[in-house]
Amino acid sequence: MKKLASLILTLALLLTMSALAETTAYEIGIAQFAEHGSLDNCRNGFLEGLKEEGFVEGDNLTVDFQNAQADMGIAATIASNFVANDLDMICAIATPMAVCAFNAAEDKIPVIFTAVSAPNESGLGEGNVTGTSDQLPVEKQLQTIRAMLPDAKNIGILYTVGETNSQVQLAAYKALASQYGFQIVESGITAGQDIALALPQLLPQVDCLTMLTDNTVVQYLDVVLDATDKAGIPVFGSEIEQVVRGCVAAEGLDYFALGVQTGHMAARVLRGENASDIPFETILESALYVNTAACEALGVQIPEELMNRATDMA
Repeated sequence: MKKLASLILTLALLLTMSALAETTAYEIGIAQFAEHGSLDNCRNGFLEGLKEEGFVEGDNLTVDFQNAQADMGIAATIASNFVANDLDMICAIATPMAVCAFNAAEDKIPVIFTAVSAPNESGLGEGNVTGTSDQLPVEKQLQTIRAMLPDAKNIGILYTVGETNSQVQLAAYKALASQYGFQIVESGITAGQDIALALPQLLPQVDCLTMLTDNTVVQYLDVVLDATDKAGIPVFGSEIEQVVRGCVAAEGLDYFALGVQTGHMAARVLRGENASDIPFETILESALYVNTAACEALGVQIPEELMNRATDMA
């Protein structure tokens, strides 16, 4: 009888929590560091994940969405305003935004991050914070580049020197490149305007470029593709949206799915769990995306074994 009574109490508690999730109104802030497809997909996926858990924007959920336009000063202001408004939660999209939000919140408001490649290295490994990491499948990307460009020797990487996630991803490429017969030629920038100046120096040294999930560089992808197309140099992306825009291929992540996963974690916090008790999660599954039109324009052949598992985004 005691076990039955305990079971009934547990079920009643769960039902009560579910009912509260449906009837209590919550206010959250979504802070996105930059305007580009992968981060947009994260945001949309995050809202979908919350919806699946019963937290619906316009019903029991009020969302204040702000975009920092890749400006650290704006990011800091957004984070400070969210804290001043005493929101129930901050969702921070991309590493620079997550760091700003966490520092501003000072553990007073839970911060849920997404699209953060290196949470521990970014200082997001402990505190009133949790979320999802978009760790790049670097080795799979190198295998894809080798299969599509069998004679290539040098891979170029543009990265923002102030983005921790980019530094971690660059180190991973440099550690693995020699195993596949490549050398990494890197070019660091401090702002998006530097890209047009860096490319004429970088492109003559490389056989291709590979993208990181570098927020500044991705925001200026059109500038990169314009220069590389003229030079006849293929660019390998880091996720699906970059392939849609003209990169030849990417062994990349599904950022909408990453956002959904993050939304599910956020729902647990809104229901009363402490963010500090929820370990951050890393999305591990990747898929191959190709742009056959971009490949054809640059004379890049896609081996049959790759094409058989790829999704064509042309």
